[in-house]
Amino acid sequence: MAVTGRLGLLAALGVIVPLLVGRGWALLAVQGVLLLGVVVDLALAGNVRALRFHRDGDASVRLGETARVGLIVENLGRRRMKAVLRDAWPPSAGASPRTAPLNVPAGERRRVEMTLVPTRRGDRRAVTVTVRSVGPLGLAARQLSRPAPWTVRVLPAFPSRRHLPARLRKLRELTGQHVAMVRGQGTEFDSLREYVVGDDVRSIDWRATARRADVVVRTWRPERDRRIYLVLDTGRTAAGRVGDVPRLDCSMDAALLLGALASRAGDRVDLLAYDRRVRARVEGVSRTDLLTSMVQAMAPLEPELIESDAAGMVSTIMARVRQRCLVVLLTELNPAAIEEGLLPLLPQLTARHLVMVAAVADPRVDEMAAARGDLAAVYDAAAAERARADRRRLTAELRRYGVEVVDAPPDEIAPALADAYLALKAAGRL
Repeated sequence: MAVTGRLGLLAALGVIVPLLVGRGWALLAVQGVLLLGVVVDLALAGNVRALRFHRDGDASVRLGETARVGLIVENLGRRRMKAVLRDAWPPSAGASPRTAPLNVPAGERRRVEMTLVPTRRGDRRAVTVTVRSVGPLGLAARQLSRPAPWTVRVLPAFPSRRHLPARLRKLRELTGQHVAMVRGQGTEFDSLREYVVGDDVRSIDWRATARRADVVVRTWRPERDRRIYLVLDTGRTAAGRVGDVPRLDCSMDAALLLGALASRAGDRVDLLAYDRRVRARVEGVSRTDLLTSMVQAMAPLEPELIESDAAGMVSTIMARVRQRCLVVLLTELNPAAIEEGLLPLLPQLTARHLVMVAAVADPRVDEMAAARGDLAAVYDAAAAERARADRRRLTAELRRYGVEVVDAPPDEIAPALADAYLALKAAGRL
């Protein structure tokens, strides 16, 4: 049961009547009339308990796109149901409209469609459905709130997918260029062809040349079926925001672009999300299902406000990956976290694998370093220069251990990581 504002207004006016009439019984009369009106409204209002709710619609949507979820209202009662319906979702789901009129004849169904424009990644669950059926006098209403479960998984936006066609062209060019220039570690034999002027003489196949009467050279292509192991650091440093985007979301975007590119190159791609335990894992997935599996695994991930366990992360990688592969660690170049946690463990990791660290740089630091407007700006510039110097020192130290480092702003980290992967391919290091 619920009362309306009209009942409250009439009750307030009813207090004035005894003062005008000068009789005490007048107040009781007004209250009796209002009570009778409430009883009539409750008797004539629709039976909200006879309603049943069902859902249909989209179960997943990319961040920033629109999803549509339908709420099917079934009236099992004997009278027409005229009411107002409110379908409650979390604020981050961006659901509209907030309320909708409902008119369902007895024994029939009606569908109310909700539009969702989520503002955050993850699972967005419907809370409750509230139906209020007001009586003909507008004094009271029957009201019922019931759960109508439905979950919409909001997937990562993947804005860097616009860079994929250009990187695929580079990959095809790289494959075509591997004729004789890169014939060392990390390449595999492709075919034989006749020698042309300009070919490297080291690519001549002397046995094939002896069998044919022409000079024959070997052609090479980048090795396929290499393994790329992507590691997302979901610890406290991933919670920091760069602009309006969390660092973890930028790392996810870069991981998706690299995963899409590497799978097209014929390499196997696995994913691990870790802080103090494994938060998500994608392994042994076919190339056609890789992106779908990655976005599904990334969608519910949230940064944990704890220090990441570098020792546990390294031991998990060593246990999961036995053969040599490219380990891409997407983390933050935080001097305290890296020097105390990861740096002492790098030798055992680099002894078996090729390691790459990708970090999202904050462009605000460069803006602060360039500012000299007033005394506060000068202090900010000094702090920014100190932060950049620490970052450069940490990058140089990682490279002394043989680690490849990619450090770029949020809008450049994904293509920069893809270019670093292509450079390793071109150099035959994979």
